[in-house]
Amino acid sequence: MITATYTIPGMRVRDHVEEVPLDWSRPGGETISVFARELVDPVRDREDLPCLLYLQGGPGGKGPRPVGTTGWLGQALRTHRVVLLDQRGTGRSSRVDGRRMAALGAREGAELLAHFRADSIVADAEHLRRTVFGGRRWATLGQSFGGFITLTYLSRAPEGLSECYVTGGLPALEPDAAEVYRRTYPRVAAKNAAFYRRYPHHEEGVARLADRLAAGDVLLPDGDPLTVRRLQTLGIDFGMKPGYERMHWLLDEAMDGGQVTETFLHQVLARTSFADNPLFAALQESIYGSGPGATGWAAQREHVRHPRFVETARPLLFTGEMMYPWMFEEIRALRPFRPAVELLAERVDWPPLYDPERLAGNEVPLAAAVYFDDMYVDSGLQLDTAARVGNAQAWVTNEYEHDGVGDDRVFTRLTEMVRELGGGVRD
Repeated sequence: MITATYTIPGMRVRDHVEEVPLDWSRPGGETISVFARELVDPVRDREDLPCLLYLQGGPGGKGPRPVGTTGWLGQALRTHRVVLLDQRGTGRSSRVDGRRMAALGAREGAELLAHFRADSIVADAEHLRRTVFGGRRWATLGQSFGGFITLTYLSRAPEGLSECYVTGGLPALEPDAAEVYRRTYPRVAAKNAAFYRRYPHHEEGVARLADRLAAGDVLLPDGDPLTVRRLQTLGIDFGMKPGYERMHWLLDEAMDGGQVTETFLHQVLARTSFADNPLFAALQESIYGSGPGATGWAAQREHVRHPRFVETARPLLFTGEMMYPWMFEEIRALRPFRPAVELLAERVDWPPLYDPERLAGNEVPLAAAVYFDDMYVDSGLQLDTAARVGNAQAWVTNEYEHDGVGDDRVFTRLTEMVRELGGGVRD
C-alpha cells in the first residue's frame, strides 16, 4: 500500500507499507508492518526501470533517510528504481524497542527477537518484490550486515535476484561467533594503536578521564552512570572514516580542569545509548546463530583472554563492535532486552542461514568489496566465502574503511565488475 508520494530534490519518492507474518512459517498468525521507500529519478518516473534493493548494515538497521543524490544512490538512480527497506523491527517497520520488550516475559521476548534475523528479512523482501514491485528480479546492494542478508537471499531465493553487490559484508558460511571475536580483538587493538600514534597526547588524557570515571559519580544526561567500560565502547567508530578524527574532537573537550564537561556527556550519550537502534545490540551475536550451538556471549568470553582491554589497563584501549552482558544492565534503552537476550545467548537450535551447496552452484552475479583492514568483518573470512560462492568476484582493497560504500568509486567499481562479465544494467 502506498502511504505517501512526494519529491525530494532529485528523487520522486513513494512510501510503501505491507503487512507480513511475524513468523513466516506460520503465515496465518500475528502480522507486522514492513516499510519500504521507493526512489526514482523524477525525469524517469514513468519508465519501466529495474529495481535495486538496498540492504542496510546492522543488525537492526533502518534504511537511509536520503537528503540528496550523492554517492552510490545518485549512481543507482541513473539506471534503477531504488528501494530502501526498513528491516523489520526498525524505523517504520513495526519498531521493536524497550517499551515493547518490557511488556513481554523472557521467553516471549526471545521468541519475538528470533524472528528478526536475516532469514525473515529475506522473506519480507521477497514478499515486497512479488506483490509491490511487479515480481521481476531485482538487484541488491548489501552493506555490512546487508551482505549477510545477501548470502541468505542467495541461499533461499536466488530466483528473485538479478545481480548482487556487497560492501564489507561477506559472512563465513559456517558462522561461529567465537571465531569472529577471536579475529576481531587483535584488529581492534591495532586500530587503537593507530589512533594513539596519530594523536599521542590523548593517551594521557584518556587515562585521566578513565581515572575520573572510575570514581563512580559521573552521570550521563539520562541518569545512567558513565563507567570506564561504557567509555571504551566508543571505539566502535574506529572502523569508519573519519572515526579517529571524530574521537579526537570528542576527547578534545572531554574535561575542564578535573571535571567531565556537559558537552562530552551529551555526545557520549548520543553515541552509546542505542535509543535509535536497540536491535543492533540485542541481535549482534544472534546473527551468527546457524544450526546447532549457542553463541554464549562470545565477545565477553573472548574479552577475558585480552588483558590489554581491561578497564585498569593503560593506555586504555577502546573496544569495537562487541556487545557485553553488562551493557544490558547499565544502558537504559537496553535494560528491557536483558532477559530475552540472555535466552538467545543460550539457544542451541538456530535454523541454518546459509546453504553452502546451493551457494557453490550460484549463478547470480555477485561482486563484493572486501576491505583488507576491516575492523568488523574479517577479510580472511570474507575471501574464504568468496572462493566458495559460484559466480562471485572479490575486489580486495585497503583504500577504504568499513563505510567505503559512501565513496562514489566503490559502487562504480562493483558495477563495472559485473558488467565486464555480461551482467548488470548499462546507462
